[in-house]
Order: sequence, then structure tokens, then C-alpha cells
Amino acid sequence: MIDRLRDAFAALRGEVRMATPGAALWTGDLGGAQRVISARVAENLSLVASAVSAISSTAASLPAFVFRAADRGRTVDDTHPLARLVDEGANDHQSWPDWLEWTMAQVLLRGNSVSEIERDGRGEVVALRPIPWENVSLQMLPSGRLAYDVVRISDAWGGSGRPRRLLEGEVFHLRDRGDDGLVGRSRLSRSPAVIDSALAVQEFAGMMYANQATPKGVLSFDARLNKEQLAQVTKLWKDAFTGAGNAARTLILDSGGKFNPMSVSPEDAELLASRRFSAEEVARLFNMPPPLVGIWDHSSFTNSETAGRWFAQFTLAPWCRKIEAEARRSIFTADERVTHHLEIDLSGMTRGDYAARWAAHKIAVDANILTRNEVREVEGWNPRTDGDTLAAD
Repeated sequence: MIDRLRDAFAALRGEVRMATPGAALWTGDLGGAQRVISARVAENLSLVASAVSAISSTAASLPAFVFRAADRGRTVDDTHPLARLVDEGANDHQSWPDWLEWTMAQVLLRGNSVSEIERDGRGEVVALRPIPWENVSLQMLPSGRLAYDVVRISDAWGGSGRPRRLLEGEVFHLRDRGDDGLVGRSRLSRSPAVIDSALAVQEFAGMMYANQATPKGVLSFDARLNKEQLAQVTKLWKDAFTGAGNAARTLILDSGGKFNPMSVSPEDAELLASRRFSAEEVARLFNMPPPLVGIWDHSSFTNSETAGRWFAQFTLAPWCRKIEAEARRSIFTADERVTHHLEIDLSGMTRGDYAARWAAHKIAVDANILTRNEVREVEGWNPRTDGDTLAAD
């Protein structure tokens, strides 16, 4: 009743509610799924957790730079407030990698990620404070601007503070692809039946192994059992032969009892094939190369290396571009958008690949793109007295 009255007053004020709090995004038609597929439920699948971790952790590990336009090209602006957040931490409790990892995990699992942009008296950003999507309600104002009604968590045990309203320009809002251009939709809500099927297969496998201590079959007796006898036999059978701890126990029957086993192997039930197919479906949902989430069927070191490049180009690069564009739109002021931009450097993925990194350095030096000292600076080494000239000089 309170919610209806609130919505009615909002309509009288000319406001249109674009989305209820994030938890409500999981209600309604789930496309054939047998359960509500929330982020917490979906992460029970190891593949969902692995895909989200791979994308969010890798994005968070990449170097980020704030560039300023110069007379000839551009230069790194280490004095910009956003650059300080990258170096010193996005807020009091999170480093930049922690914040970016949280941001990416939120948008992958919930379709949206919101952080409050805190500014000082001069309008410079001083912190990016995360707000769980479940604590956000998005509304359209008569002016056409979006309003974010948020409830900040005020303590470590989940206690909620008072609701506040933030406007566009006061929040960093990273979206997955949406249906209306305003609110993102998560991959889970777009394909809930995929997650539901994978969970069903996982539960079936768990139940199969939990009851595998005794062979499946039919227990029969020469005489008809009454209800009390049937209940007693059922209880004795369950206590004696169900569960891994009762595996391989000797079966003794009296009163003409007979056990006729029926063999149904996981292969006969196509369990293994079903689990493999479900894993590939979930990987496809997150646009993940199978080897990077532990699906090693038909994989080798050669095509796994190719999968890493594919991951950088087609999974990470689009997200990095969206982060850069949202930072320009919401964090930089109108004047700074002309002169500054954030860039997430995908070359950071070669940090553990020494051969590829040094081969790239050699190409850059031989082609007169970088000097030897510039290469040494990238690698964190001190300059040499003879290292500031190009190879052709």
C-alpha cells in the first residue's frame, strides 16, 4: 500500500519510475526458468563465478592513465584528481583495482553498477563510493534527467542509512546492454533458462552421487506389506544404505525379500554431456573463451594462447571502452572533457608474457618508435646515458 501511494504521488509530480530496486529485476517472466535466478543463486555455478572473476579481476589488473591533450599529441596527467584516485585508492576502503573489480562484477551479475561521485568545494572528484544495485531505485524527472534514489550501507553488518537522491553527474553508472537505453539488463535476466538448466544438472549430479552408495533397483517381497511394515523397511533401507558413508555395505534380506538392481550410469543418463553443454552455454553467455573458464575439451596450449588474445579483443576491450566513456561523461567536468580522457591500457595483459612483451619492445625500438630509455622506463629500470637516441640516429 505504501509503495502504491508513493508511486501515485510521484505520478502526480510528473515523475516516471523507470525501475524498481534491483532485487525486483528478478521477478516476473523468467523465460521458462523454474526458479528466480538472482546473482547469488547463479554464482553457485562455478562457471558463472569463474567467468565473472576472470573478466572483473583482469580488467582491474590493467593499468589506467589520465591523459591531457598537449600541443603535439597527449601527455599523462598525474596531477588530475582521477589520476590520484587510480594511484591512491577510489575511496577510504578500496584501492582502484578493488573498486574496478567490484564495479565489473556488479554489472556482469546485475546489469548495472552505480558509485557515488564525491566532489570537494572546487568540484574535483575526491572519491568513488560503491552503492549496491539492490539499494538503487531509478526514476525519470519531468526535466528528462535521471534521479537515483539510493540507500547507502552505513555499517559492515548491512544496516541501512537514510535514503538520498542523486542526479546524473553525481553517479558513475556502468550499464550492460539495456532495452530502453536507461537501465542495463544482466546476462542472467536475459537467459535465465540457461542458468536454471545448468543448476538443475548440477543438483541432479549432486543427488546422484549422494545416493550412489547403494545400487538403484527394485526391492520386492513375497508377501504383501502393510503400511507399518513398508514404513519400517523404507527407514531401515535409508539408514543403512543411503549416503557415501554406507557405500559397499553388505545387503541382507529375509522374509523372501529380493533386490533386483537396475543399472543407470551417468553416461546412460547423458549427465556428463549435459554438464559439458551447460558449461559451454554459460561461457557463451558471458562471451568467454572456454579454456579461460576451465573448459579444456579440444584445447591445447596453442589455441589457449589464441583464446587469450580473443578474450582481450572481444571480451575486455568493449568493457574497457564503456568504462572510459562513462568516466568521461560523469567524472570529468564539461571543460575537462575537451582536454582529458581516461584510458585503460590493455597492453598490461602482457605483463606475465615476457616473450611477447620484449618482442614488442624490440619492434618499437627497431622501428624508431621508442628509445631504449623509454623501454627501460616502461619496465621500471633506470635510464642509461646512451639510451635517449632513436636507433636510426
